[in-house]
Amino acid sequence: MDPYIVLLVGTGALILLVAWLPMVLRELPLSLPMFCIGFGFAAFSLSTGDRPDPNHYPHTTERLTELVVIVALTGAGLKLDRKLAWRSWTLTWRLLALAMPLSILGIGLIGYWGLGLGIPAALLLGAALAPTDPVLASDVQVGPPRSGEEDEVRFTLTAEAGLNDGLAFPFVNLAVSLAALGLAPEDWALHWIGVDVLWKLAAGLGAGWAIGRLLGWLTFRMPNRARLSRTGDGFVALGATFLAYGLTEMVHGYGFIAVFVAALGMRAAERQHDYHDRLHDFAEQTERLLMMVLLVLFGGVLAGGVLAHLTWAGVAAALGFVFLVRPAAGMISLIGVDQPMEERLAIAFFGIRGLGSFYYLAFAANAASFAEMPELWAVISATVLLSVGLHGMTVTPAMRWLDKRRRRQGVLPLEA
Repeated sequence: MDPYIVLLVGTGALILLVAWLPMVLRELPLSLPMFCIGFGFAAFSLSTGDRPDPNHYPHTTERLTELVVIVALTGAGLKLDRKLAWRSWTLTWRLLALAMPLSILGIGLIGYWGLGLGIPAALLLGAALAPTDPVLASDVQVGPPRSGEEDEVRFTLTAEAGLNDGLAFPFVNLAVSLAALGLAPEDWALHWIGVDVLWKLAAGLGAGWAIGRLLGWLTFRMPNRARLSRTGDGFVALGATFLAYGLTEMVHGYGFIAVFVAALGMRAAERQHDYHDRLHDFAEQTERLLMMVLLVLFGGVLAGGVLAHLTWAGVAAALGFVFLVRPAAGMISLIGVDQPMEERLAIAFFGIRGLGSFYYLAFAANAASFAEMPELWAVISATVLLSVGLHGMTVTPAMRWLDKRRRRQGVLPLEA
């Protein structure tokens, strides 16, 4: 049988499943990511060919995960109706400033003391697992633009996922520097603080906002005949994603931050235009298709034995990351806020881990040598698998319960 024809059939079936499965799974305690991983595991277990292995293909793993993350970040930014402001984003700033560093510290200490990792590998483990994932967290994110589905829990988790992927990069780069140059601060501290922290963060934020506002002007503010919005083409979202990411990386800024901020800048140019729906829908559909492909491959990675290096200590660590470190860090960061306890618990608990963690691990593997890399892949794969299963089964009933509670309190309209 012609492999090309088989590929066409498989691709067609995959695209149809991407469109159909979310409707079928909506009423079940099963998410699309769970199905994709299970399907990939079964398919590659039955296959006699090679199985995907991130230890053998770190460059391919880095690029594929990078692509899906930046598309997801654009989609997350386009969803947000709320203006970027210090006061209205208070919960997000708390999670970024407190919960993420505390998570990196907690996960790193478990890696160092519990798993026996070296300091660079333990720091890398913390930096890779601390960010919440913009790809797999769609069920806890706000709805499409102007849909009104922007309660505090959904907004906070969406905004956090949009920003903390890029904010984890300085810590990943620190782990790479420690692995490559050693622990002596004089060998890496000046470059890390000046370049990896100050310059790259500033360049990511500045370039992202400038590109977003420029694209917003071209889309909504140019003379009527020349506006990009007149095209009605949703794939403009993909062009904006690649442009923001590529230009920022050219000036050595953090492209993840720039992509999300650029999407916020486009929304700021004109918040109520119908064209935002087109842009968001295309970004979301592209993200879902890429996510499904990568999670099927992740199922193949599991079938290929990535968990062979997982010890009982690694299993305990993964449970600790999901059930202890993130919830505790989240709750600490939200001390003193006015939100009800159940909403704070939801924000703290639903820190979903996913494809962004794989990206950071592959990036570090390509940038420096870590002797513990097989163990890191095993622990992070187990953590993502646990997060996908646990959060996939609990997020829908939990969010429905919160919505019903708000409705009873008169916070949501009856039809919400």
